[in-house]
Amino acid sequence: MSANGWFQIGVFLLVIFLITKPLGAFLARVFSSEKTFLDPVLRPIERLIYRLTGIDEKHEMRWTEYAVAMLLFSSVSMALLYVLERVQKFLPLNPQKFANLEPGLAFGTAASFTTNTNWQAYSGESTMSYFTQMAGLAYHNFASAAVGIAVAVAVIRGIARKETDKLGNFWVDTTRCLLWVLLPICLVGSLVFVSQGVIQNLKPYTTVELIEPQTVQITGADGKTTAQTVTQQVIAQGPVASQEVIKEFGTNGGGFFGANSAHPFENPTPFSNFFQLVLIFAIPSALTYTLGRMTGSQRHGWAVWAAMALLFLAGVATAYWAEARGNPQLMGVNQSLTALQSGGNMEGKEVRFGIANSALFATVTTDASCGAINGQHDSFTPLGGMVPLINIMLGEVVFGGVGAGLYGIVVFVILAVFIAGLMVGRTPEYLGKKIESYDVKMAMLAILILTFTILGFSALAIIKPFGTSSISNPGPHGLSQVLYAYVSSAGNNGSAFGGLNPNTMWYNTSTAVAQLLGRFFMIIPVLAIAGSLAKKRIVPESVGTFPVTGGLFSGLLVATIVIVGALTFFPALSLGPILEHLLMAAGQSF
Repeated sequence: MSANGWFQIGVFLLVIFLITKPLGAFLARVFSSEKTFLDPVLRPIERLIYRLTGIDEKHEMRWTEYAVAMLLFSSVSMALLYVLERVQKFLPLNPQKFANLEPGLAFGTAASFTTNTNWQAYSGESTMSYFTQMAGLAYHNFASAAVGIAVAVAVIRGIARKETDKLGNFWVDTTRCLLWVLLPICLVGSLVFVSQGVIQNLKPYTTVELIEPQTVQITGADGKTTAQTVTQQVIAQGPVASQEVIKEFGTNGGGFFGANSAHPFENPTPFSNFFQLVLIFAIPSALTYTLGRMTGSQRHGWAVWAAMALLFLAGVATAYWAEARGNPQLMGVNQSLTALQSGGNMEGKEVRFGIANSALFATVTTDASCGAINGQHDSFTPLGGMVPLINIMLGEVVFGGVGAGLYGIVVFVILAVFIAGLMVGRTPEYLGKKIESYDVKMAMLAILILTFTILGFSALAIIKPFGTSSISNPGPHGLSQVLYAYVSSAGNNGSAFGGLNPNTMWYNTSTAVAQLLGRFFMIIPVLAIAGSLAKKRIVPESVGTFPVTGGLFSGLLVATIVIVGALTFFPALSLGPILEHLLMAAGQSF
């Protein structure tokens, strides 16, 4: 570890802190239909959209109607993407003449991008046409992000309102999110990426002659290995910058290239890397301020932010420490930090980013439900790789995905105040509203659906040949690969331990089902909580009311998140990364 590395991590967190208030206040104004500086341009466009689609912007929905609208929108969008993938070879903007996707991969990818997971069992530059990338995948990057933010805003309204059953209008919230929030910043952000060298074109791939021909070993169908001299290389390109910005800002994570943000065409400079990190955390952090602003308790919003920041610091410190220590089994290799090398475990990492920025990116992308990577998590040390795994297991509520992090943390807030009420022998209250059995049951349902999905699919995959055949590493790391696949899918993250081969019928189908369960079976109980809270009347605070605005609350919230995650997944972690670390320290490898 170095002072420079810690300085970069500190600067990142400071920037996130500084943008939280202005962006959060802007979001509050947008979703409260208050006047903003963009209104003269965007209000006429918004009215035209409502007129063409027959939407009554004054109509407000109960939580059930809001949920049905969300499910209908997502289902139709998913079906359209599936069809697009299955017929892409007949569509324009396919200069490489890519074939149609086979049904399993098309279904898995459609589910993945609809749920904001962006799990990719393929490499984009060798599978998807430009048209599919732009009209299919990029569209879903915007749409799935808007759905998450809309749901979060509906939950905030449920907390803020009293004695009503209305949470807003899904179509209005989604439209305003797209027009006022996502599109303007992505337009500017894509130009920033272009200025850094991220490519943006519709040209066919370029074939170039190698300065130094390479000899590679090719294994034929008969199992025989022959030497082959490679004299040419195909340089993939395409409309990358326009998709890179929403990939991060919408916490989607699916890369145009298979190498994702480790590819120099996606992430060429230290500044582009820092900008991507800021984009990932921008909206999730700002929504904590929006929570405080719209509920009239700004201190509560900052208390939630503080809990998230504390968990983030714990995660990044652990990952940085673990990776900077290096691998003790590489005896005779200099892994110390010098002026000429980053030191530590550099396997699977880009030299231009080093240990600190690789550990920071891995922590940020799994704290949020982003899943973009600038290094291979599969190559991290056991404890370093466990940090991304735990971040997702905790529900990705450490700032979290756009919208998903906020409504996810509300679930833990409900449990935290319930626990506090039990400890003092009073009916738990949250911002003046009594938390009753229905609210706690819905909160537990949201948590348990993730638990059963992750552990159930993982257990089945590690005892059946159709699951174990995709594992590339034996021993505890093989378990970690499978566990990560379903943790990432159910958590709608999309990153992976890349040693697992997920492009099989079993993994394409099971991860898709896990993604759908993790997304929509989480949202429905959360909306039910919001509908329940909106109906309640405000109870005046008393001497025995547990405050949700200070350090005590932040500490209880952190403890609730950690304990629930630890109790649920600790046995699996013990058999995976923890066991692997102990064996590595003992000098055993697999």
